[in-house]
Amino acid sequence: MARIPVYLFTGFLEGGKTHIIQESMEDKRFNSGEKTLILQCEEGVDELDLDAFYGKNIYLEQIESEEEISKENLTAIGKKHRIDRVIIEYNGMWPMQKLYESLPDGWVIYQEMMFADAASFLRYNANMRQLTVDKLLNAEMIVLNRTPDDVDKEEIHKVIRGISRRVAITYDYTDGHVEYDDIEDPLPYDLDAPVIRIEDNDYAIFYRDLSEDIGKYNGKRVRFKGIIARDGASILAGRHVMTCCADDIAYHPLVCIFPEPTTLNTRDWATLTGQIKVEKHKLYRGEGPVLYVESTEFAVKPEQEVATFY
Repeated sequence: MARIPVYLFTGFLEGGKTHIIQESMEDKRFNSGEKTLILQCEEGVDELDLDAFYGKNIYLEQIESEEEISKENLTAIGKKHRIDRVIIEYNGMWPMQKLYESLPDGWVIYQEMMFADAASFLRYNANMRQLTVDKLLNAEMIVLNRTPDDVDKEEIHKVIRGISRRVAITYDYTDGHVEYDDIEDPLPYDLDAPVIRIEDNDYAIFYRDLSEDIGKYNGKRVRFKGIIARDGASILAGRHVMTCCADDIAYHPLVCIFPEPTTLNTRDWATLTGQIKVEKHKLYRGEGPVLYVESTEFAVKPEQEVATFY
């Protein structure tokens, strides 16, 4: 089956998605005549000028409701035009998971970028935090358009890094120049220590960094406090983590291998020390971090039972 690359542009209304699509399709370095399907999922202030695009193999389809985001509908649209690639301008109010689950077979996301108005980004985050998190979690880059000279980069950086440590942050100023966020983001613990000590307030950051760059933890010894869960013969230890709001609280544990039978039971709090090895386990459905436990101590649950990024 042929792979159809998908370029995904997300963000809120008037964030600049249409403008960047227009510029990209006018640029021969990006558009050299490929059969391109553009799916527009919202109607903004700007309209695409197809006559200005290089080449004529451009097909524009409007998706007017979330119900139209389905594998059957998108597959039918793709077959209609016999396309080489897809550009999706996604509606900022629609959940990303809906789109991910609806991509036709063979459609593969090659790039996912979020666009936002720099002056209103913090306000959107305060009022629609869950949607902001939803759009940023898998983005490779966020472009903050129409950046004013007095933009609060420190606060924006803090908000974005509370969601993702890997997304690149770009500021596009009204005079046309571009700046990149270069604020350092040190981890709150020493990754090179003989035993990496994860404080109660740092578990969310630890687990996210572990998930995003698991290889650098392979072979590392760690110590953290977690709540135990038994799943058949398997034992897990971790914390409940909240990314943006109570609706998204989820248990984020590590599979644990004990050197001998343990008396720890589900809902027990314990402090564990052990070595992380990246290997296959049935609970991960592939590779994941397995903690080979060296020692355990019963523990009192932390003052803030749910771990957060703040």
